[in-house]
Amino acid sequence: MTPRADAAFDLPSAVSTIETALSSPLPTSGPTTDQGEPLTGEWTSTRGEGFLLLPLWQSETLTGVYGREWNEAEARAESHLAALTSHLDAHWGPHRTLNMRAPLLRRGSDERFPEPFRTLFAKDCYGDLTLWGPLPTRLPSPRWAALALNQSDGDAPLILTALITDHPLTEPSSPAS
Repeated sequence: MTPRADAAFDLPSAVSTIETALSSPLPTSGPTTDQGEPLTGEWTSTRGEGFLLLPLWQSETLTGVYGREWNEAEARAESHLAALTSHLDAHWGPHRTLNMRAPLLRRGSDERFPEPFRTLFAKDCYGDLTLWGPLPTRLPSPRWAALALNQSDGDAPLILTALITDHPLTEPSSPAS
């Protein structure tokens, strides 16, 4: 699924995209790579060792949007995240939240973060992670899933993303070597 600016949020499609991603193989090694929609170049996913990051929905660009209109756009995006979270909670059980504030504040240091945090920051995905897992799959190893609502700056669109990993996510406590 390639999110289109101004496209309506489609809960069944978002759930289907996540379920498909959960059953997809994840790279076991190699570089982190971006995939894009061939005709438009829009970002469709990023794959790296043990993870898959993909956009589920994107708002319109918020350039020149202020005050009440901006607040309404943010509330609409938050309602999409809440609806998807509620659906997945009903399916997988309660989620937990990984606050991204501490890793984000440490980002300016010389610290190297492990994947997938390095990719999240490179993609301006700074939103707190709503996490589930381990989740059962038909694959030999379990999966963890996370959602986040992200915005790189006040004019950029809001982007709802899904992150699928083959390992638990915890706040990185020390630099990766």
